[in-house]
Amino acid sequence: MAADNDARKPAADAPQPEGTTGPANGGDGAPATAPAGRPAGPEGSGDAQATAAGGPAAEAGIHPAPAGPGVTAAGTTGGERLRFVGAATRRIARGIDLDEIVLGLCRATVPTFADAILVYLRDPLPVGDERPVGPVVLRLRRTDQLPEHVRGMGEGDGPDFAAERPEPVPDLAGCAAERCEVRIGGPLAEVLRGVRPVFGDSSAARAALPELLGDDRPVPDRHRTILAPLRGRRRVIGAAVFVRRPDRAAFENDDLLVAAQLATHTALGVDKAVLYGREVYIADELQRTMLPDSLPQPTGVRLASRYLPAAETARVGGDWYDAIPLPGNRVALVVGDVMGHSMTSAAIMGQLRTTAQTLAGLDLPPAEVLHHLDEQAQRLGSDRMATCMYAVYDPVAHRIVIANAGHPPPILLHRGGRAEVLRVPPGAPIGVGGVDFEAVELDAPAGATLLLYTDGLVESRIRDVWTGIEQLRERLIETARLTGPNPPPLEPLCDEVLGMLGPGDRDDDIALLAARFEGIAPSDVAYWFLDPRPQTARQARRLARRALTRWGLEELTDSVELLVSEVITNAVRYAERPITLRLLRTDVLRCEVGDDVPQLPRLRQARPSDEGGRGLYLVNRLARRWGATRLSTGKVVWFELALPPRAR
Repeated sequence: MAADNDARKPAADAPQPEGTTGPANGGDGAPATAPAGRPAGPEGSGDAQATAAGGPAAEAGIHPAPAGPGVTAAGTTGGERLRFVGAATRRIARGIDLDEIVLGLCRATVPTFADAILVYLRDPLPVGDERPVGPVVLRLRRTDQLPEHVRGMGEGDGPDFAAERPEPVPDLAGCAAERCEVRIGGPLAEVLRGVRPVFGDSSAARAALPELLGDDRPVPDRHRTILAPLRGRRRVIGAAVFVRRPDRAAFENDDLLVAAQLATHTALGVDKAVLYGREVYIADELQRTMLPDSLPQPTGVRLASRYLPAAETARVGGDWYDAIPLPGNRVALVVGDVMGHSMTSAAIMGQLRTTAQTLAGLDLPPAEVLHHLDEQAQRLGSDRMATCMYAVYDPVAHRIVIANAGHPPPILLHRGGRAEVLRVPPGAPIGVGGVDFEAVELDAPAGATLLLYTDGLVESRIRDVWTGIEQLRERLIETARLTGPNPPPLEPLCDEVLGMLGPGDRDDDIALLAARFEGIAPSDVAYWFLDPRPQTARQARRLARRALTRWGLEELTDSVELLVSEVITNAVRYAERPITLRLLRTDVLRCEVGDDVPQLPRLRQARPSDEGGRGLYLVNRLARRWGATRLSTGKVVWFELALPPRAR
């Protein structure tokens, strides 16, 4: 690589800037000045100086004409260098993500400071206090250089301008290796460890550049370069190579200070972007795992949901929704809202949601569920407040039981298009403590749609909550009018509901849960109470056989009689109160046996000498699915069988 002209001081005499602090100055706080003997730029070139000093054109990313021969990159005075560094660092600091920061460095330096630049970053980039294992690998993140059609413009005013075209900068994308593994103790590792930028014609850089760019891809002859390590808060995270054409003024000692400042601000920005990206990833994962990946589709009800964060840049919040299948084809519908929009709110929401799922598994009444959620919120802290709506829908009885804890009331859209705000006692928010919750039982006619939502849907800075509820009710009526006597499809209905939000009309997270009641016809249900006697198993077999005959499912008689007999026999052995037997014909045949014993049966492998213990083994082998659920009054053991093809 050719040496710079003799006007520049040797690299050994150059000041050694710190890689992380200090403005681009001479080292004592005074602005650095151009070395003696360097030709100064023309006094009248105000536009060029403004651009080089980081004026509006430079900050906007416009590529001005490069300085002519003999003119330094950032001007000829220390003040101009400071203005350039200030504008460049402001542009770099404006970036939030990794690409914006690296692009800011490239656009701020090309062509004002250099004709081309290569930016290498570690792959993978370390985050925070992580200590990477394995070798250090640098990967080419971005290259930038003056476009071919711009090169040479504005470099002269006389007729000789066309005859003095500068030598073009080769395509750096093809002159640099995409990946470089830094050898321990090698020349590149030594330069990176030194932190300070070095001239390309120094002995250290002459040995390090081939390792970085590739042995067979050297920097073109007579081009001047600066190799600047990028050091973050704790470690070197990359390197930048600044390149100038031979016809342009060589890099000077003060340009090392400029390169050091650019490298420092870029490295700190990259550190910031990596940490920000990690926080966004954690927040997104936290919110995603707190909400259900998909809703169940229990028999007798169809479900749809929506969740919108308050802002795309802060996707975490305290809103949640859930649908929990319960015994007897019932389903619990839950919507809640923890106060706040932080990761703490999301964490509290996750704990309350888990608690609600556990309580639902115990089949507690809605008011009891809210009471236990209130106790849990108080255990989490004195200021942990939340609102919640908890409802249980029974498709067999066509009824719904709802309890409210300070949440906006649900809206029921009837099949004919009428929408009503359900009168549910408001209750106090969860976390207040010492309050009772009241549940109401309402009709849930087939074809009706229940909407549970959080206050972000109906309340904002431009409208109060009751105005928003009335607007939501009117929106549902308008949507139902479009489909006539048939209820509107659930997914488009949710989209229409969210369409009522105008620009700037969303200040909070939004959780929406829609449930379309379909119910189970009474003709598809068979229900009996049986006394726990030795003859009960035979009675249960006879009743099940009659129900299957009525439904035209004789093909399932043998399997159902065997499985019912096994489950009923186990219930009779321990039950003291009447046993319930229920058969439901939907898309499958479901059998449920309930008793007053809370202990759940456990599948085990019976030994050859055991007289019992094989009943659940038969259920597990013959049934499509089976399970047992503990209730507040005992338990329910259920199993399902697939219907014959002709009966589906």
